[in-house]
Amino acid sequence: MRTRRSLAEFKAGILAGDRVILAQAITLVESGLSADQEMATALIQELLPFTGNSFRIGVTGVPGVGKSSFIEVFGGRLLDAGKKVAVLAVDPSSSLSKGSILGDKTRMERLALDKRAFIRPSPSSSTLGGVAGKTREAILLCEAAGFDLILVETVGVGQSETAVKSMVDFFLLLLLAGAGDELQGIKKGIVEMADGFLIHKADGDNLELAAQAKVAYQNAVHLIPPSEKGWAPKILLASSVTGMGMQELAEELATYQQQMKGSGFWEKNRGVQRLTWLEDQIQELLGRAFLNHVAVKETLAREKPSVQLGLLSPSMLAHQVLDLFLNSKK
Repeated sequence: MRTRRSLAEFKAGILAGDRVILAQAITLVESGLSADQEMATALIQELLPFTGNSFRIGVTGVPGVGKSSFIEVFGGRLLDAGKKVAVLAVDPSSSLSKGSILGDKTRMERLALDKRAFIRPSPSSSTLGGVAGKTREAILLCEAAGFDLILVETVGVGQSETAVKSMVDFFLLLLLAGAGDELQGIKKGIVEMADGFLIHKADGDNLELAAQAKVAYQNAVHLIPPSEKGWAPKILLASSVTGMGMQELAEELATYQQQMKGSGFWEKNRGVQRLTWLEDQIQELLGRAFLNHVAVKETLAREKPSVQLGLLSPSMLAHQVLDLFLNSKK
């Protein structure tokens, strides 16, 4: 079995853009072992001065909208423009299902084979906070490795979107044209979080439907209150088959970046995101320490059957074990 890399080896490899060492570093970050966590924390701190220079873009949409094919085509366009692209897939269910990253890599053939690209899942550590924490660290590692654009892909439209929004600069919602209510099945909160809308698969027989859907979406988006950043999200039509809309999206992203940096919102938002990460980390560390406390574990094991039978309220037991934990720290 190979000896684990030293902190210096990880740092040097990542700064040199070594994709193998980058993947190993992300595995280190995701590890639940205390020794690995200690080294991962030290590594992130060492690399911090080399981070923050990328454009972080969240990509979400309902299953079947074509996120992977979109990322493959748009990512390829970015590579052609001389950019280095990293793709991180956030999947809250991947701790059980191992996620869809193998399928993604199969569909993203060009990105998977190009040395200027990097594709990686960020599996859940059983909580959405865990997903967010590990993905944030993966973003920083990719930035230190020299990637210019980082696409954070969510598996579907659900709870993880709020977590992803808290770690990206631009949140892109992919939509499909179809009959009936165009926003059916998409939570209002997710629509309000979006910085841009892309009606995907606008090609062939679907092109006319997509044009009609654009009008419906524009009417719906006008009802959303303006955000503090002073940005009005546009609705674009795009196709991964014909390439339509990809250049327009690239221009929209460039305009957004220029406007947000010019107004000061870019760095202000990044600062807020760092504080959100701090709060998530504190909660995660406290939760881990609490659940690993011997007296807490013993009491929970003994009293859970009473809660299950309805003889003891969950609130009462929660207060009891919390008091045990706090009193042991005095």
